[in-house]
Amino acid sequence: MHLANSLAQVADFGHPEHFARVRQAIDPEWIETALQATGTATLRKRRLPAEQVIWLVLGMALYRDRSIVDVAAKLDLALPGNRGVTAAPSSVSDARSRLGEEPLAWLFDRCAMAWARRSADAHRWRGLALYGIDGTSVRVPDSSINRTHFGGRRAGGERGDSGYPLVRLVALMTLRSHLIQAVRFGPFATDERRYAEDLFAALPEQSLLIVDRNFFAAARLLALQGMGGQRHWLIRLRSRARYRVLEQFSASDALVELRVSYKARQQDPSLPKRFRARLVGYQRPGHKPQLLLTSLLDPEAYPAEEIAALYHERWEIELGYDELKTELLESEETLRSQSPTAVAQEIWGLLLAYNLVRLEMERVAEEAQVEPVRISFVAALRLIRDEWLWCAVASPGAIPRHLKRLRQDLKLFILPERRSERSYPRAVKRKMSHYPRKRPAQPPSEA
Repeated sequence: MHLANSLAQVADFGHPEHFARVRQAIDPEWIETALQATGTATLRKRRLPAEQVIWLVLGMALYRDRSIVDVAAKLDLALPGNRGVTAAPSSVSDARSRLGEEPLAWLFDRCAMAWARRSADAHRWRGLALYGIDGTSVRVPDSSINRTHFGGRRAGGERGDSGYPLVRLVALMTLRSHLIQAVRFGPFATDERRYAEDLFAALPEQSLLIVDRNFFAAARLLALQGMGGQRHWLIRLRSRARYRVLEQFSASDALVELRVSYKARQQDPSLPKRFRARLVGYQRPGHKPQLLLTSLLDPEAYPAEEIAALYHERWEIELGYDELKTELLESEETLRSQSPTAVAQEIWGLLLAYNLVRLEMERVAEEAQVEPVRISFVAALRLIRDEWLWCAVASPGAIPRHLKRLRQDLKLFILPERRSERSYPRAVKRKMSHYPRKRPAQPPSEA
């Protein structure tokens, strides 16, 4: 049975409140619109229909231990009009090339905007949706075209470039469900803060963005604040930052004024010489005192002790990246694709698959009346992989029953509540390999 036909028929059994079903979550009409909007709809008449190639790319993300051809076979992606005849290996590769990255990028944006915003609305803090922005990197195959396009990290001294080309990726994530709302990625040499600024437009009104101190810059914070609509920020203050206290709310809570550097005002003359913010201090047992800076100026509406506790939710985005890279990619951070366009297509598929897993986890959490972060990502991913393969060969009428059972099974994997008193300093048990490093060959210098 064609997977796309199964999806269309499954939709007949759905209810609005069950929008988060693993494969029904992506409305088949969204796939059709993605192909139309990116000028790819004509590919539907070729050997492997474009809408099935989209599911193939998602399958690549879910099944890292299988070849692309094997993924196509397991998902029963067949030739049009030849039910049960699996596409040839060459046609699978060619179909990916013809599809390109644009339909996957469009589909991710369409799905992520709907899923993440609804999730953020469901888990607000004092009326504000909570988001985080941070960056990471992903290794890609060491082909010449990938290295030329993406580049890598300079190791310093005579060690040369990193062993693999690297993609710099920055995500806007809902902190209380780990759903990714927007992403920017590209060459590693581009600063992650530059990618982050492109994501500000995706931040909805009545929201709070929590970032680490690497993103501290008056121009950046004021630009976000200047968007209006109660878009707020919370950041850890850099140690060298200077400020003047305007009003003391309590011993650890004050309204302060900070100077905008001369260099920043040269680059952007519209910036003011000074700006106001709120300074909140706190100290955890066994740690040094810390200072937080925020645009939440009202101490009555936003208590200082809650702000201090809230800042540590910033680490949720790090846990999200761990789920993406350690669990979904199975610690094999090197992607499959040999060209920049194919890498981009694979990344969009990877992010979309991650959100699909997280979306189902949120619905399970809702039914179990726990927070989404209390559901085991590992358990959810394993069950969804098993159910996906089963759905590829099952009759459409049986799929809703299995999806219902899937959510019931996931309830068995509710994690215990977080133990905030635990502390694990960053450390490794095993250092790098003693084998010599293999670096890209350097071109001979001209005499």
